[in-house]
Amino acid sequence: MYQPHLALKGVLVVDNVSTGPSIGGLRMATDASAVECFRLARAMTLKNAMAGLPHGGGKSVLCADPQMDPKKKELLVRAFAHALRNETDYIFGPDMGTNENCMAWIKDEIGRSVGLPLGLGGIPLDEIGATGYGLYHAIEVAMEYCDFDLDGARLVVQGFGAVGSHVSRFLSQKGVILVGVGDSKATIHDPNGIDVEELSRIKAGGGSVSDYPRGNKLESEALIDLDCDIWVPAARPDILHKDNVHRLKAKLVAQGANIPLTADAEQYLHAKGVLNLPDFVANAGGVICAAVEYRGGSQATAMEEIRDKINANVRTMLEEAKRKNVLPREAALGLARHRVMTAMALKRWGIF
Repeated sequence: MYQPHLALKGVLVVDNVSTGPSIGGLRMATDASAVECFRLARAMTLKNAMAGLPHGGGKSVLCADPQMDPKKKELLVRAFAHALRNETDYIFGPDMGTNENCMAWIKDEIGRSVGLPLGLGGIPLDEIGATGYGLYHAIEVAMEYCDFDLDGARLVVQGFGAVGSHVSRFLSQKGVILVGVGDSKATIHDPNGIDVEELSRIKAGGGSVSDYPRGNKLESEALIDLDCDIWVPAARPDILHKDNVHRLKAKLVAQGANIPLTADAEQYLHAKGVLNLPDFVANAGGVICAAVEYRGGSQATAMEEIRDKINANVRTMLEEAKRKNVLPREAALGLARHRVMTAMALKRWGIF
């Protein structure tokens, strides 16, 4: 089915394979770049190392509109997979703009993907909310270091896709109140609470958060200004940066997206006493699930490993950050880099 005449523009970055073949998602976006791909691949190296997985970090991006005609999208994804058929140090997974069906197309083309549909023997990590489930557990552990309770806490989520919708669902089951949600088109704000299940149905049907029938409709950027206890970025990189982070009104930031905050933004939050859970620790649930699938494990095993690994890693990171009086990211980077360097010391090549 490969179509060599297709206009194909994409990037693959394999960052590190010291612990095994790299796993990382295929992201599809019109503004995807090589620089973004490199940053995401390095984040995957750290994420996989922190999670103790036998995999290195990699990432791929396709520069295209994920909302294109499904038949054209299939041709493009298959063509990209075919172009990378010999890059056996990289295993495709789903990411923003791609899903289980995309992974099935890649599996059919080159036999090397995870996050497959259930009917193909996979664990549909987006459908079950693997990343959101891990993020929920990261937040639950973080409560031990916060001055508010989970029950009754106010939540704002930026991006209501596979991560944002599921973490909202898991948290709402513990009494958390979703008061604000934003996507690329709009922000909805309701201090009395947004119905997570109703909004999920709207989004699943192709709607925007602006189609939610209640609450106040605001500009997308207004999401940063909403009063809340927990703020979850779950979409694009660099959402919070030095020019807007001062507007944030939250006590805890849990990074559901990869690289959603710049270094300046993280430094600012730390100085203001806002607890910030870095991406490669907090949102590792998806890749943990993918690794379990890759070795033939079950969905139950995946969910158990997500819970146990993220609980342990978040607690270790926050204890280390408290002991050294450093940012949680600095503490986690030290732990992850040590694991990568230990693996690389057994190899004949390279530095990290």
